[in-house]
Amino acid sequence: MFKAMVKKEFLLILRDKHALMALFIMPAVFILIMSVAMKDIFSQKTVSFDIALIDHDKTEISKMLIDDLKKDKTFHLVQKNDAQFIITLPKGYGNIEDTTTDPKKALISVQGSVKSDMIEIFKAKLMNHIVKMKLSIIKEKLSEFSDEAANAIGSVSLSTKELFTLKYNQQDKVPNSTQQSVPTWIVFGMFFIIIPMSTIFINERKQNTLSRLNSMNVSVLSMTISKVIPYILIAQIQMWLMVGVGMFLVPYFDTPALEINGSIAALVLLSFSLSISAIGVSTLIAVSASSSEQATTIGGILNILLGAIGGIMVPKFFMPETMQKLADISPMSWGLDGFLDIFLKGGDIFSVLDESIALFCFGTIALIISMLVLYKRLEDGL
Repeated sequence: MFKAMVKKEFLLILRDKHALMALFIMPAVFILIMSVAMKDIFSQKTVSFDIALIDHDKTEISKMLIDDLKKDKTFHLVQKNDAQFIITLPKGYGNIEDTTTDPKKALISVQGSVKSDMIEIFKAKLMNHIVKMKLSIIKEKLSEFSDEAANAIGSVSLSTKELFTLKYNQQDKVPNSTQQSVPTWIVFGMFFIIIPMSTIFINERKQNTLSRLNSMNVSVLSMTISKVIPYILIAQIQMWLMVGVGMFLVPYFDTPALEINGSIAALVLLSFSLSISAIGVSTLIAVSASSSEQATTIGGILNILLGAIGGIMVPKFFMPETMQKLADISPMSWGLDGFLDIFLKGGDIFSVLDESIALFCFGTIALIISMLVLYKRLEDGL
C-alpha cells in the first residue's frame, strides 16, 4: 500500500506541468538573469572610466601626468560632455618648488550619475599616477646629489601584484557572480514546492481520497511520509539541475561558470536538510489552507517574505546590521549561508553542520505540526 501511495504522488507531480515549470524552469531562468546582470559587480577585470583632461598649467610636469594617464587603459579620453570625470590641472600645478603658497591641487568634476564606490576606485587609480609622477620628480631632484638615493626612489613600485597577494577564504580566485546567484535561487526555488503539494493535497481532500485512505486504516504518518519522499527526490534533482545550469549553461552568456570549491558530501547534506525544511513548511500550509488558491497565495507571500528577510532578494552584506540579525530567523538564510560556505569558502560537512541541523529540525517540527493538523481535520471529517 505504501509503495502504491508513493507511486501515486510521483504520477500526480509529473502531470502538473505548471508546477514543474515553477520548480525547475523559473529558478534556472533567474540564475541566468542574475548571473549575467551581476557579472560586472563581481568581475575582477579592470574597471574603466571616461575622462576629459583640461591642462591650464602646461608645464613638463602636467604633460608628464597627462601622458601617463593616456597610456593607462583604465582611463578612456573622451570629449568633455561625454566624460564621467573631468580632471582639471590648474595653473601652477607643476610648480613644486614654490613653497610660499599652498600647493595647487587637481580638480575632479563628476558628471552624471556615478556610484560612490566607483568614485573611490577612480580616486585610488588617479592617485596611483599622481604619486608615481611625484616620485619621478623626487628621483630627478635627488640625482643631482646622490645617484644611490635616486635609484632607491626609482625602485619603488606601486603595482598591487608586487605590494601584496590577495586570497579569498584561502582561495586564489575571488568568487564570481554565478557562485553568488546559484545558491540564492536553489534556496528560493526549493520553497516553491508549496505549489504542487498544496494543489495535490487539496484536490485529494475534495475528492475524498484522504478520507478513504483513513477509512482503510492508513495512518497520518504514512500519508505524510508517502508525500515527503517524492518531494525530497525532486528537491535533489532541482538542486543538481541548478548547479548544472551554473556550470554548463551560464558560460554561454559570457559569464563565469560555477565552481564548487567545497565538499560534495556537504552539498548533499545541506540540500537534503533544506528540502526537509521546505517540505515541512509546504505541508503545513497545504493541510491548513481551505483551497489551492489560498495555499498558493499564502505560500507565495510567505516565500517572498522569507526571501526578503533571509538575503535572497537583497544580499545580506548590503543590509544594515539590524537587518542582518533579523535575517537569522529565516530558514532561507540558514540554507543560503550554508551554500555560500560550500561554494565560496570551500566548506566541508562540519562547516554546514549547524545550518543542516537547524534546517532539519525546523522542517521536522513543521511536519509534526502538519500531521497533527491533518489528524484533527480527518477526525472532523475534513
